[in-house]
Amino acid sequence: MTAKQETRKKDAQEDVETLFSALKTTKTGLTQQEAKARLDKNGANTITHGQQQSQLKAFLSNFISLMAILLWVSGLIAMLSGTVELGIAIWLVNIINGCFSFWQEHQAQKATNSLMAMLPTYTQVYRDGKVVQVNATDLVVGDVFELQAGNAVPVDARLLSATSMQVDQSALTGESVPESKTATYNPGEGEFAESNLIYAGTTVGAGTGTAVTLATGMQTEFGQIAALTQQQAKHSSPLEQELNRLTKQISIIAIGIGVAFFIAAIFFVRYPVAKSFIFALGMIVAFIPEGLLPTVTLSLAQGVQRMAKKHALVKELDSVETLGETTVICSDKTGTLTQNQMTVNHVWLRHQVYTVSGHGYVNNGHVLLNDQTVNYEDDPDLKRLMLVAGLNNDTKVQTDPDTHQPKLLGTPTEAALVIMAEKAGFDVETIAAKTPRLKELPFDSVRKRMSTIHQHDANTLSICVKGSLSDMLPQCTTIQVDGETRPITQADLDAINKANETYAAQGLRSLAIAYREIPAEADVNKQVAGLTIDNAETDLSFIGLTVMADPPRPEIYDAVQKCHDAQIKIIMVTGDSALTAKSIAVKIGLTSDKARVVTGTELEAMGEDELKTALAGEIIFARVAPEQKYKIVSTCQKMGEIVASTGDGVNDAPALKKADIGVAMGVTGTDVAKDAADMILTDDNFASIVAAIEEGRTVYSNLQKFLLYIFNSNVPEAIPSVLFLFSRGLIPLPLTVMQILTVDLGTDMLPALGLGAEKAEPGIMQQPPRPRNAHLLNKRVVWTAFAWYGLIASIVSTLAYFFVNMEAGWLNQPLAASGGLYARATTMTLAAIVFCQIAAALNCRTQVTSVFKFGLFSNHRVWAGIVFEVILLAFLVYTPGVQSLFNTAPLQLRDWGFLCVIPIPIFLIEELRKFGVRRVKGIR
Repeated sequence: MTAKQETRKKDAQEDVETLFSALKTTKTGLTQQEAKARLDKNGANTITHGQQQSQLKAFLSNFISLMAILLWVSGLIAMLSGTVELGIAIWLVNIINGCFSFWQEHQAQKATNSLMAMLPTYTQVYRDGKVVQVNATDLVVGDVFELQAGNAVPVDARLLSATSMQVDQSALTGESVPESKTATYNPGEGEFAESNLIYAGTTVGAGTGTAVTLATGMQTEFGQIAALTQQQAKHSSPLEQELNRLTKQISIIAIGIGVAFFIAAIFFVRYPVAKSFIFALGMIVAFIPEGLLPTVTLSLAQGVQRMAKKHALVKELDSVETLGETTVICSDKTGTLTQNQMTVNHVWLRHQVYTVSGHGYVNNGHVLLNDQTVNYEDDPDLKRLMLVAGLNNDTKVQTDPDTHQPKLLGTPTEAALVIMAEKAGFDVETIAAKTPRLKELPFDSVRKRMSTIHQHDANTLSICVKGSLSDMLPQCTTIQVDGETRPITQADLDAINKANETYAAQGLRSLAIAYREIPAEADVNKQVAGLTIDNAETDLSFIGLTVMADPPRPEIYDAVQKCHDAQIKIIMVTGDSALTAKSIAVKIGLTSDKARVVTGTELEAMGEDELKTALAGEIIFARVAPEQKYKIVSTCQKMGEIVASTGDGVNDAPALKKADIGVAMGVTGTDVAKDAADMILTDDNFASIVAAIEEGRTVYSNLQKFLLYIFNSNVPEAIPSVLFLFSRGLIPLPLTVMQILTVDLGTDMLPALGLGAEKAEPGIMQQPPRPRNAHLLNKRVVWTAFAWYGLIASIVSTLAYFFVNMEAGWLNQPLAASGGLYARATTMTLAAIVFCQIAAALNCRTQVTSVFKFGLFSNHRVWAGIVFEVILLAFLVYTPGVQSLFNTAPLQLRDWGFLCVIPIPIFLIEELRKFGVRRVKGIR
C-alpha cells in the first residue's frame, strides 16, 4: 500500500471527533476569521495549469526553426553580395510566415481557453455556525459543507452524513457506474472506493450529504495528478523532426550545388570571383524552397479549420500532421464509442418479453411486442413494473435551455428507467403525486439495492425495490405472473437466471424489479419508522428485469470500418466489465469475438515483453484504471507505433500527455485532461478522431504535392546555368538570379499555397499509415520532379530561349549577351518556366487520379494562383521601372502564342501517364 493510500485509509477510518481535532475544526465548521487565515496561508482551492509560454516566447519560437534559420542566412548572404532586394524579399517571407503561424496557434489557444473556462461554482459552507454560500475556490481544510444531487465535489472530503448519495467518480476511475457513498466506512474495491470519502473533480449524481474538507487545490488527488502531468516534457512532433531533416537535406543539396557552380565559374568559365559568388548564390537560392514554411503553415492552418468544423479543436498546428501518421488509437468506450446514454432496450417478464425502441435520454420510442406498440394497461405485470421503476427513482431528466440537450439530475440508470416509463405512456410525476413516498432505504454497495416505501392507498403500503438480481432474488418468495402473485418455483428461478445470463453475455445490464405490499396500520408514521432493511426487504414479489445498455453511436460503425481500411488499430481501454467491453467491441466491428480481454489486474501483473506480445494481437482492456492507460500507450510507442489516446478524467492526463496525440473530451472532460491533450473533441465522438486522421493524411499528401511542384521548377532554373558553364560562356546566362527569385517567391508561391489546400484524393483512407522511416522528400518526389516534370520544363524553357534568338538570326550571328534582344530572350525563358508551372500546378493536384475526375476547376486557390502568376509576369515584362531590376523586356504577340500552347501538351502527357499507372495498379 502506498503512502497516499495509507493516508486515505487513515482519514476514512479515523473517529470523527479525532478527525475534527486533527483538522482543528468542529461539526459546525470554521469561523470566517479562521477560514480567511487558512485561505491566506494555503492559497485558493484551484488547480493550476501548466506554466504557459509567454506570448513573446511563443511569437519568437516561430522564427528559429531550422528552415527559418536557413532563410535568415540566405537573406544575409544575398545582402552581403550586393543583391539587397533579394535578401529583403527572403526575410519578408520568413517574417510573414512566422507572424501567420503565431496568429493561427494563438487563435487555437484562445478557443481552448474558452472551452476550458467555467462559470464560478458555489458551495453551501458552515461558517460561524451558519450555512452560507461561498465560492468553491475559497474553501479551506476543515470547512464543513453540504452537497446535493448535481453538485460538483469541490475538494477531497470525509462524509459526516449521507442520504442515498451516489457519486460519479469516472473523472478519477474511468468507471461509468456511480459509487454509493455513506458516512460509514467500507473499504470497497479498487482505488478511491472508500465509501465515506469523496474527491474533487467528481459529481454527486443523487442524494444529499455533509462533509468535512481534507485537502484543497493542488493537494487533492485531482491536483496531484495534474501536477505530475505538467512535469512531463513536451516532445517534438514527427512533422517537426521531418521538416528539420528536410531542411538539412535541402541545405546540403543547395550548398553543394552552389559550391560546385562557384568553383566551375572561376576555373572553367574564368569568371571574376565576385560575379562567380553571385552566380553561385543564384544556384543556392534556386534550390531553397522559400515557400515551404508558408505552405506548411497554411496547410496545417486550413487543416485545423476543417477539423474544427468536424468537432475537433487542435491546439497546435503540428498536431494535424501527426494525426495522419497515427497507427494505433487507444479509445475509451463510454461516451466515445457509445452515446453515454443508458437506455432500456428489453423488459423481461416471466410470461412475456417486451422490446423498447429509441435510445438516449429522450422519449423517442415505444414499448413493443412483436413490433407492435403496447399499452401498459393491458398487461398488469408490465404496469406493476413501470409503477415500481417510476416510484423507486430519484432522478429527473430535464432539457438544458442553452444546448436543448437532455440534462440529468441523478444517475444514468435511473434516467433510463424514467425514459422507459415515459415511452410506455406512464406518467411518473402524476402517479408519484398520488402515491407519496414515506421513506427511502438508500442503495449501498453491500446489498446492492434500493427501496422506497409509499402510501399506495388508505389501507396499503407499497415497498418498491430495485437492484442487482443476484442480491435481490434470494429475498423473493413470490412472483407476479399475469397479475396474480404465486410462490416462486425452481423453474421460475432457472428461467430468470438464464435470461440474466443471456443478456449479460451480450454485454447488457439487467436490473431486477420487485415489490411487496403490506397493510397500513393506524399509526402509519410509527409503522414506517419501524421499517428497516432487515424487515422491509424480505418476502418480496419478483416482477421482472429491465435490460439496458449504453448504445453505440450511430456513426461509429462507419468510423471503425474506415480505421480497418486504413490499417489503423483500435484498442478499447475501459473501466467497464469484460463482458460489456467485448460485447460492444464485437458489435461495432472493433474486434472479432476471438479478441483477448485483459483486465486491469492482469495488466498490472504483466511484464513489458508479455504486454507487447498481447498488443500484437486483437486485444481489449477492461476494468482498467485510467492511470494504467499510460502503460499501454508507452508500450505501443516502444513497439514503434504512433499512438492517439482518448481520455476525459484527471487520471487520463498522463497518458494524454505521453501519447503522440492526446485527445480530450470537450463535453465530459476535466480541465486537466483538456490541458494535457493536443486535441479536444467538442462532441466527444470517436468519428471525429477518424475525420481528423483523414485531414492529417491529406495535409501530408499536400505537402508532398507542394514539394513536387517547387522542385520541378528548380531544374529549368538550373539548366540555363549549366548551359552557360559547359559552353564556357558562349551561351549567355539564359536566366538571371532575380528572375530565379521571381519564380521562387513570386509566380510559384500562390499556386503552391493552393496545392497546400487541396482536398483529399480518393482512397486516402484505404492506404496503410506511412512508415515511420518514410519522408516528405522521397525517391518518387525527387524522380518525378527532376527527371519528369523538371526535364520537360527544362527542354521547353531552353527551346523558348533559342526561339527568340533564332528569330533574330542566331544561326548567322552569336547569341545576344546584352541589350534588348538578350533581355527579351531571358524574359522568354522566365515566361516559359512560368507556363510550364501552370501545367505542373494542375498535374501535381493528384498522384494517380485523373484531374478531370477529381474536378478540373474544384480548387479555386490553384486557379487564382495561375491567374496571379500570369498577371505578375505581365507586370514584370511591361512595367518600365521593373524591367531594369529583373532584366525583362516586352514580349511580342507570337511569343505569347508560343507560351499559351505550352501547358496543354504537358498536362495531357501527364494525364496519359496517370492513366497508365491506374491500369497497371487496377485502379478505376
